[in-house]
Amino acid sequence: FGACVAGTGKFICIGLNYADHAAESGLQVPPEPVVFMKATSAIVGPDDDVLIPRGSQKTDWEVELGVVIGKTAKYVSEAEALDYVAGYCVAHDVSERAFQTERSGQWTKGKSCDTFGPIGPWLVTKDEVKDPQDLKMWLTVNGETMQNGSTRTMVYGVAFLVSYLSQFMSLQPGDIISTGTPPGVGMGMKPPRYLKSGDVVELGIEGLGSQRQTFKADV
Repeated sequence: FGACVAGTGKFICIGLNYADHAAESGLQVPPEPVVFMKATSAIVGPDDDVLIPRGSQKTDWEVELGVVIGKTAKYVSEAEALDYVAGYCVAHDVSERAFQTERSGQWTKGKSCDTFGPIGPWLVTKDEVKDPQDLKMWLTVNGETMQNGSTRTMVYGVAFLVSYLSQFMSLQPGDIISTGTPPGVGMGMKPPRYLKSGDVVELGIEGLGSQRQTFKADV
């Protein structure tokens, strides 16, 4: 399968949006959503190989709920926000933590490496998702469970995020909002644990399908 959305103009990500993930990162829940961008050139299919970039020592995993915009949203209210959502998908916000947090500047360069944005397998229309704020989500590395969470622990829910983002920029059909990750990322472990060539990551969200990626060195 290829990526479940084509023609994406913006791949918008929300950081520290799960209270339990913020805690494991040693960071406070932000008073407003942390917004950063992932380059659209990072998008690949759900089962494609993921390339560990040159010089990487801290490539990490993050299962996330992806929200796909269906029609142009600008200055929309929270009450009407879900009217602008086409559907939902599994998103893997692969991250290089040293690039993200140790190289100065913004997070984008640790999030945008080629293949760092697997999405799919399905674009599940919103009528098939009873409650986007009550979906189980999980991730394993080489068969070992690392993340086992739920969208219930999101700080800022889907409707709020669509409304919030639309105050700053218009959201266009095909845009993706990746809404944050539950606890269990490699960075939060003691000691931290990161991905190496040959590792296999599987992840999924209730009702949205699952992904499987083999990580390989980008030579």
